[in-house]
Amino acid sequence: MGAQEDIEHVIVLMLENRSFDCMLGKLYPTDPSFNGLTGNERNLWLTQPIPVWPSSYTPLDQTAACIPDPDPGEFFTDMNAQLFNGPRPNPYSAPPMSGFVQNYMDQKPPPSDCQSVMHYFTPEQVPVISKLARAFGVCDQWHASAPCQTWPNRFFVHTGTCLGYVDNSKFPIPFQASSIFKRLSDCGKSWRVYFHDMPQSLLLGDIWLEAPFHYREFSTFLSDAQNGTLPNYSFIEPRYFSDLFLNENPCDEHPPHNVLYGEKLIAMVYNAVRASPCWKKSLFVITYDEHGGCYDHVPPPAAVPPDNCNQFGFAFDSYGVRVPAVIISPYMPPGSKVRNVQEGVPFRGSLYPYDHTSIISTLRKLFNLGKPLTGRDAVAPDLLGPLSLTDPTNDGPASVSDSAPDTDADALVQLANAQPNHMQAALSQMAAQLPPGPLPEGAPLPPPAALSAPVPSTAAKAHANAVLQVKSFLGI
Repeated sequence: MGAQEDIEHVIVLMLENRSFDCMLGKLYPTDPSFNGLTGNERNLWLTQPIPVWPSSYTPLDQTAACIPDPDPGEFFTDMNAQLFNGPRPNPYSAPPMSGFVQNYMDQKPPPSDCQSVMHYFTPEQVPVISKLARAFGVCDQWHASAPCQTWPNRFFVHTGTCLGYVDNSKFPIPFQASSIFKRLSDCGKSWRVYFHDMPQSLLLGDIWLEAPFHYREFSTFLSDAQNGTLPNYSFIEPRYFSDLFLNENPCDEHPPHNVLYGEKLIAMVYNAVRASPCWKKSLFVITYDEHGGCYDHVPPPAAVPPDNCNQFGFAFDSYGVRVPAVIISPYMPPGSKVRNVQEGVPFRGSLYPYDHTSIISTLRKLFNLGKPLTGRDAVAPDLLGPLSLTDPTNDGPASVSDSAPDTDADALVQLANAQPNHMQAALSQMAAQLPPGPLPEGAPLPPPAALSAPVPSTAAKAHANAVLQVKSFLGI
């Protein structure tokens, strides 16, 4: 037998806004076959070379774990400035990856430290994701699906497209593309989205009628894993907001949120899956939606457009920046470097790297879900080939321990009282457009409408708005 015949459970945890080099660039520092950091990479700030650098704290303290602070630029215009240090060329050509520092210092107000976006963590500082990457497999060829903000890339993982929208605030709600969740339902496969506060995937219009049957709080994931009742597909969303009532920090790793709370979430998910009766039939993928302005040295190659949607002048004919991706399964040989192209992806050509639509490609192949959703997932490599062990013999560590600090009440209040970041603001606006309760069977969807609700003045108010609307819509 093998992975394709035996795997029954796919679990995806998608975190926020970190590049591959930022989190895993030093995973294998002496292995020339690993496309990580040499330490010689740099960007210019004015005439000053700014090299990549690690903080000296091991384990990380609260300050170092929040670098970069403040949040780098993450709009479509920011990302192209980071890649090209100037206008995006037409036709697209290989970017020099030279504008990260300049774009960071162009933010308003300008940061005080020009080095922050060139920072990386060592494996000792992020031990959970590093240990799992070495025990199973790391993909150093996984790109965000587009050089765009969070929502476009999260829609790529769910639908294979973002219908031409480049930034969070530009989306009409509900989102109209067909999703892999609906395809799973139509093919008789089970799925659930497990969330902490505000599931961004709830924007998908084609699942609004059935959403109350499939959305569960994260605690249910832990019990489902323990009971051996995980669905065929589990998608896990992190905590995007600080929660004063639960005394919980954001665990999405969105700068400047503390990465150690994301490490804690990764450990919780892995430990639950590893101890589950489902373990021997599972594939667990950890990835991030986009790089969030953090430096990476690998130029994103040209890509197959998902469709003809390009209303903002971008044809989605290139990938975004590399993001971390760790592939965990008892069918994965330990220490694997997961790649679709062994010697490096050609900038243009028929050989493509992994991207978020590889998850769709994997699900379609594994569960016989039929034709591609878009032109992008039609060419995306799936993850079944790298799961090359004939039998599920790689059990990896029995559990992993995180080094997240106890919640700092003052820091939690500071985050709650801060202005909401772009993701938090858009989630609050989106929540205002959810139906006030579960839709009755056969009810028509409301027409898509642009985000129009006022942005709350603090993250705490944005959180309260979002959670209230989500619970009302889901009937919980």
